[in-house]
Amino acid sequence: MAFYTYIVASQRNGTLYVGSTDDLLRRMLEHQTKARGGFTAKHDVHKLVWFEAHDTREGAFTRERRIKKWNRPWKLRLIEEMNPGWRDLVETLSA
Repeated sequence: MAFYTYIVASQRNGTLYVGSTDDLLRRMLEHQTKARGGFTAKHDVHKLVWFEAHDTREGAFTRERRIKKWNRPWKLRLIEEMNPGWRDLVETLSA
């Protein structure tokens, strides 16, 4: 089983949200359908722009907490390095 740290955005250079999960495809569906409400639903943050896999839940959660403390330019650089076109990476996930 893999665990993930991820960043979703409202649009290119828009509002960002950092999270972690053990089922990235399911979690993205929740963001896209606003199933859980909260911050991402309120700010229409639904586009998967960055993610990385971890071997443990603790590893993914630790990385999430670390990135949440970063300043915005660092987060933008992380996204740009992996995904310079800011495309929605959901299409790269297999069901």
